[in-house]
Amino acid sequence: MNIKPLGDRVLLQVADVEEQIKGGIVIPDSAKEKPQEAKVVTLGTGGTDDDGNKIKFDVKVGDLVLTNKYGGTDVTVEDEEFKIVKSDDILAVVG
Repeated sequence: MNIKPLGDRVLLQVADVEEQIKGGIVIPDSAKEKPQEAKVVTLGTGGTDDDGNKIKFDVKVGDLVLTNKYGGTDVTVEDEEFKIVKSDDILAVVG
């Protein structure tokens, strides 16, 4: 895979979430909520502040993070789901 985010964006690999069926009801994929957990795959080139100074990323490659539900852009490469988000859309590092 050859995706390099630009600026203050981060490429995340969407974490697999186990499907739980309660009471025998199967929920179609289109009705399921998207997972908020993801693993940081690569960091962008970095953003700059108003004075032109580089802004340091708060995450590193390999971190498991929580993101906004509806933020970012979904990308599928070779049947794997990825998400490109701005660093501001990352809410927390898990663990």
